[in-house]
Amino acid sequence: MTTTAPDEGAPKLTLVQWLICAIACIGFAFDSYVLLMLPLVLPPALQELGGLRLGSPEFAHWRDLFFYVPAVCGGLFGLLGGYLTDLLGRRRVLVWSILIYAVSALAAAFATSLPILLVLRCATFIGVCVEFVAAVAWLAELFPSPKQREKVLGYTQAISSVGGFMVSGAFVLAAKWGSSLPAIQGAHEAWRYTLISGVIPAIPLIIIRPFLPESPTWKQKKADGTLKRPSIAAIFKPELSRTTLISTLMVAASFAVAFGAIQQLPQIVPGLPGVKELPRPQQQEITGTVQLIQELGGLAGRFILALLVAQIVSRRRLLRIFQVPGLIVVPLVFIFPATSSLGLLKVGIFLAGLLTVAQFSFWGNYLPRVFPTHLRGTGESFAANVGGRMIGTSAALLTTQFVAIMPGATPAIHLAYAAAAVAFLAYAIGFIASFWLPEPQHQELPE
Repeated sequence: MTTTAPDEGAPKLTLVQWLICAIACIGFAFDSYVLLMLPLVLPPALQELGGLRLGSPEFAHWRDLFFYVPAVCGGLFGLLGGYLTDLLGRRRVLVWSILIYAVSALAAAFATSLPILLVLRCATFIGVCVEFVAAVAWLAELFPSPKQREKVLGYTQAISSVGGFMVSGAFVLAAKWGSSLPAIQGAHEAWRYTLISGVIPAIPLIIIRPFLPESPTWKQKKADGTLKRPSIAAIFKPELSRTTLISTLMVAASFAVAFGAIQQLPQIVPGLPGVKELPRPQQQEITGTVQLIQELGGLAGRFILALLVAQIVSRRRLLRIFQVPGLIVVPLVFIFPATSSLGLLKVGIFLAGLLTVAQFSFWGNYLPRVFPTHLRGTGESFAANVGGRMIGTSAALLTTQFVAIMPGATPAIHLAYAAAAVAFLAYAIGFIASFWLPEPQHQELPE
């Protein structure tokens, strides 16, 4: 039996609950928006601020720093944010995290050097890492009906890929129309205009914030004095250690595919036949279009996950719907289309985005169901931030190390083959680990 019974007793959403879903959608969308700026804005930023040439050792050095240092900072402070989410409440941490990444993204647009830009990207990453954990715990506890909770988490997280769609579109528009906008630091660079747009989520947040309630589950336990103090050590006690370790490893594998392979595309596309001969503005426009197609695939994958999540009881079976084809499709996309054909790459990257990004929504639904209230933020944060942000994103560094041993006539081909190797390795690790992934014991959240 693989389907759940209809949750006919679920109440209709109230106005406040719709506001909650709206602010969660905005937060999730701009999580992706500000993170996925990096592959698009980094190459031109390195060239402008550092005078670095694509393919040079200095370019590779700074590229690795921008991919990994913010991830480490986000992971460490994100873990602290998860602890604070359990200690201080979901809503308070959620609001401040959104403000942190919106303001830092805006400030990054005016950076005058690579070190300044790197510091501001670290602040942005910290805000995003904390926001995701606080928002997932908050949503899960605000909707006690199991099927309604699964749908709310699934569909609000699906909007994350709308953020990727928007940032890709924003970059394309900035590349095309930037010359008609006011100059920033004396120039009309698309990457600066794209960064400055990261302030957008702070605007509706300021308006809606007074209407946002705290999690009733957390609030009641806090008022009754029954809320246990959160502890990182507690998620490694015998009853939770397997859940913590396996979910952390698998989240890391999911992020490794995204950062070690898919997010390398902006450096691969300009080396494709028919693209490398074009002027830089046209290359940027084509790169943004490919990123846009990948995000459309991710959006489709998240919505497919949202449709299936309340219907398939087995979490392992649900995850493997995306893992098994991804293990084959994603490496092949980087071995063949990414080295030879822009047209085929557009098709392949849509499928790669669908199969990979859907897994991010899976974790947002799974993790709240396996950690109790006083450890929900801490447990989610360890898996998502230590596993995903710190370990998983380091796959970008692994990819650059593989480049040196890959065949091919150009740096772009070397990078594409390295991305294929990392994608296969990460998918294989995730699939094997799934055999030990604990199934949630109940439809209701653990107390």
